[in-house]
Amino acid sequence: MIDFNHVKPMKYLIPFAIVALCFVLYPASGPQAYPIDGYELTRISRLARLMDMDSAQLVRSIPTGGRMPFSYIRLNLLADPVDSLPSRDESMQEELIGLLPSRGANYGIAVADISPGREARFAAFHEDRGYQPGSVGKLAVATAIFCELENLFVDSVEARFDLLEKRIVGGGPFAIYDHHTIPIYDTLTQQYTRKQASPSDRFSLYEWIDHMLSVSNNGAASVIWREALLMRVFGQDYLTLTEEEADEYFNTVDRRELSDIANSVVNEPLRHMGIGHDEWRLGTMFTRGGSGIVPPQGGSVGSPIGLMKWLVALESGRVIDPASSLEIKRLMYMTDRRIRYAHSPSLDSAAVFFKSGSLYSCGGDPCRKYHGTRMNYMNSVAIVEQPHGGRYLVALMSNVLGRNSAYDHQLLASRIDNLISQTPASEANLDEVRNGGE
Repeated sequence: MIDFNHVKPMKYLIPFAIVALCFVLYPASGPQAYPIDGYELTRISRLARLMDMDSAQLVRSIPTGGRMPFSYIRLNLLADPVDSLPSRDESMQEELIGLLPSRGANYGIAVADISPGREARFAAFHEDRGYQPGSVGKLAVATAIFCELENLFVDSVEARFDLLEKRIVGGGPFAIYDHHTIPIYDTLTQQYTRKQASPSDRFSLYEWIDHMLSVSNNGAASVIWREALLMRVFGQDYLTLTEEEADEYFNTVDRRELSDIANSVVNEPLRHMGIGHDEWRLGTMFTRGGSGIVPPQGGSVGSPIGLMKWLVALESGRVIDPASSLEIKRLMYMTDRRIRYAHSPSLDSAAVFFKSGSLYSCGGDPCRKYHGTRMNYMNSVAIVEQPHGGRYLVALMSNVLGRNSAYDHQLLASRIDNLISQTPASEANLDEVRNGGE
């Protein structure tokens, strides 16, 4: 079997082959790079800034576990892919519930221990409960864009990533509005600033995806969802599609048809991974500008079990295909900053692949940030890889009214890490982990 973690990208396109859906294929090769040392192949300027930092500043800015090179990142289940969750471990289940604040009354959680050297274990509580996914839903948008890339270039992984690097698109009305700022780094002057995304902003698809995941920018998420939709509609013609032609399409298409296409683009890939309609779905663009053009449909829902199914599919190489799964995992590697669950000191030395999300509102009273009294969702998904060999997946969702749960999530992360670490991996498998899985 080809090792998708070590293939080298090539810069050319090959003829297009039409596919109806994104089936699991095994392309000949994939991208060589991401995280901290990935600028040369992705041209994500945030990564160039990390390259330009002196070593002392880098150490101060990023914890040990956030400074892994691209050669480190692997799919933990690729050698033995699975299409179902591990068996529930009753002992782990009881311990997990005991770790939850207030015995988990306002929490839903799923944890899968996939550490090498022992049987996989699974525990969950309120895992079927539906929550508003917030920005965790951006992982579904990432899945959608990689699905449409595979549809465009079914036989060439190189062509997919070449398009991500070279296709420059404007934000337009889809970028309006978001309070999350995006990083801007001038590689020539080494000047670094942060700003809100605006309609006039122009970035590569890679950079828009990075803005969507690393700083959770809502405008970037709507832009990437838009581009996935345009890929579905125009097919090969997307490669030469102008922004004027795209605007003309959005101005003239039937709104119900547009809503149906947008819903299909972002949700069909989840269904093909076995994630049910009530387990995870998106129905609304992430910005007012986006939803003003693409009518919402059905609302958005997430559950710990739906998110956990996605994490297991990712580690098994089943989020579109192995090369796409690996690149999405690289894009989840938090080299910007770790927050909430990922901010736990217990994870400082761990590689953490992470996405957080929140949504809150108040019933008439002034609303403090993350202190919603009507709803106060805070969610996280994480893949944690400790240097001692621990490997585990977490999908955590909560709705604790009137309280910022960030610290509670951070404390829970430490407790879960301790729970997983109580059962060490075998020494033979630890040697494998230390050697990067070779």
